[in-house]
Amino acid sequence: MMAKLLTIQSSIFQVEGQSSLLAAKYVQNWKTENPRGEVISRDLVAEPIPHLTLAHYQAFNTPQEQRSLEQQAMVHYSDILIKEISAAETVVMGVPMYNFTIPSTLHTYFDHIARAGVTFRYTDNGPQGMLVNKKVIVFAARGGFYGDDHAQSAFLRQFLGFVGMTDVEFIYIEGLAVAGEAKEKNLAAANRRITELS
Repeated sequence: MMAKLLTIQSSIFQVEGQSSLLAAKYVQNWKTENPRGEVISRDLVAEPIPHLTLAHYQAFNTPQEQRSLEQQAMVHYSDILIKEISAAETVVMGVPMYNFTIPSTLHTYFDHIARAGVTFRYTDNGPQGMLVNKKVIVFAARGGFYGDDHAQSAFLRQFLGFVGMTDVEFIYIEGLAVAGEAKEKNLAAANRRITELS
């Protein structure tokens, strides 16, 4: 079976963002190790996801046979995003920190893939994620130094785990707005980890 990787980028600097550059390096190494593998790219800045509205919510919760043409189009768009992430064994995310959290474009993407009965379901034992058996690597770029014990990391773990993706590794690139040795050490450590993962 052909290996598949989904890369999701959310930096406003697009391919020039530090999180994007490191994610791209990892993807290039992955392609070398998986020459017949398929890479699916989702750039949330080049192709913004529409914000979730009441109309979307109603479309998702209307039985298929009762949906209007407009509702069908909304659900179809969400289905495409879910099909991409469902097909991938490896998910690579470039995630800068904006105002102490994830970019709004990434949050909007999450809004479209979190669908009851499709990517998670409620059981007698609580919610159960359905996007399982995936390795997620998050390249988290930050201007300051915040470490792993931060709300941004906690939210990503909580959301990804909610839809079934519990094997998550964070590679932090911190201090990007701070000149000096600490910034360079962080970049070097991130690059070493990419090599180790390849």
